[in-house]
Amino acid sequence: MNLDDALVVLRQGGILAYPTEAVWGLGCDPFNQTAVEQLLTLKSRPVEKGLIVVAASVNQIEPLWRELPLSVQKAVSATWPGPNTWLLPDPNHWVPEWVKGEHASVAVRISAHPSVQGLCEAFGGPLISTSANPAAEEPARSLDQLRSYFPELGHLDGVLGDLDQPTTIRDAVSGRVLR
Repeated sequence: MNLDDALVVLRQGGILAYPTEAVWGLGCDPFNQTAVEQLLTLKSRPVEKGLIVVAASVNQIEPLWRELPLSVQKAVSATWPGPNTWLLPDPNHWVPEWVKGEHASVAVRISAHPSVQGLCEAFGGPLISTSANPAAEEPARSLDQLRSYFPELGHLDGVLGDLDQPTTIRDAVSGRVLR
């Protein structure tokens, strides 16, 4: 589907598949609890695990960004946009519990992938970004695999990036690599 059709799905509280840096992703509005719960059900993923939020720029995550010390902002911004996911503190609880799961921080990526950037820009804010696969299955790396997992789900037209594996995840406070 084209970008306009994808925006209709997202604004109506739907779930959308879209190409990312390494795998097909599933996304929805992170502030729509019903949409996030449907996505978790679709994947058979427990809410406690939390989800990644993807954005087109730091402006789209400004409530999280402004709380970071300047030294942390510099370290994180040196890797964005790009295939780096950072766990950012959320002291003011801007991101809902149904996104963060049992975590106090939230996983955030500013993507350099043109489809992800365009989708977030057009949507006007961040989106959920989780791999397109049922729990315990390999992430979808082709449109055929995506359709075999979720035949009823619409997808944004585009191609995957050239990463061999999902993005690195780091803790912004400690700098520790988690994945």
